Amino acid sequence: GTMAQDMTEKELLKMELDQLKKEVKNERQMVSKTGKEIKEYIESMAGEDPLLKGVPEDKNPFKEK
Repeated sequence: GTMAQDMTEKELLKMELDQLKKEVKNERQMVSKTGKEIKEYIESMAGEDPLLKGVPEDKNPFKEK
């Protein structure tokens, strides 16, 4: 089975607790502030984004020869 199925409930809870201990150290910011920053970053990088502007045929490694 998968790793999680082989673990006892106690082990699963300890894993969750360890994760929460890591996350509590993260610096938190308001989504209203960071959302705007993320949007501005995405818009500033849009010109370089191959998913938006496409990949030139000759540079596409997945194109069939």
